[in-house]
Amino acid sequence: MPKVKVNDINMYYEIHGEGFPFLMIRGLSSDVYRWPLSLVKEISKHLKVVLFDNRGAGRTDKPDIEYSIKMMANDTVGLMNHLNIEDAHILGYSMGGSIAQEIVLNYPEKVKKLILCSTGCGGPKSVPASEEIRKRLASSREGLSDEEILRNSISIYFTESFIQNNPDKVEEYIRRSLLAPIPPYAYRRQLMAAFNFNSYDRLKNIKTPTLVLSGKEDILVPHENSILLAEQIPKAKLILLNNLGHGLFTPDPLRISKIILEFLT
Repeated sequence: MPKVKVNDINMYYEIHGEGFPFLMIRGLSSDVYRWPLSLVKEISKHLKVVLFDNRGAGRTDKPDIEYSIKMMANDTVGLMNHLNIEDAHILGYSMGGSIAQEIVLNYPEKVKKLILCSTGCGGPKSVPASEEIRKRLASSREGLSDEEILRNSISIYFTESFIQNNPDKVEEYIRRSLLAPIPPYAYRRQLMAAFNFNSYDRLKNIKTPTLVLSGKEDILVPHENSILLAEQIPKAKLILLNNLGHGLFTPDPLRISKIILEFLT
């Protein structure tokens, strides 16, 4: 299990396949285990897929200090430098999309093509989740088991029809998500970093070819945020997918991998 010292932390990473580098950045409280294996396998037939755990999650260090999206962007670039990756395609999912935006804005030479999935610009211009969803995200996790926390959040990530019709896929997602659960303090640190992010006024500065991808039934980061990103980022391409929620990859990994590869290759 490779780790490398980046800034003040030891970062866990994996490399799958060969070819031009493609970094995939996970979201809030998430780690590499949550990428569907079939998605990674398919994309790695064409590109060198680099997966890693953000600070505070998975098998990367979890210092109990203030986090920021810019800090996590700098972690990512530090990992790229360690791996001798001069530039790469970068996909950011959810909070990972915020990290990806911060990378392309501060290190544009590092990003060949950009994919922003189920994410937004943050700040007052963004379209928030409902008050009920926001309360669930911010509620205390103390006294709950990791499995209870995860099962309580499943309906945020997936549509009701997917949960009812695909119990095996849901249980596999839960199983993999429990392999390296995030401690409550680290979750709060990541959550505050995500809450404080705002890129709206800087989006016009992104010159990198960009794909914005979202599920139309996303209740965590409503798809209107993707429309806003695509409107503000010059020449961005927007794809909105029917019958998909925030958990964009799990329901049909091969469909999503096809969309990704068509844009990148």
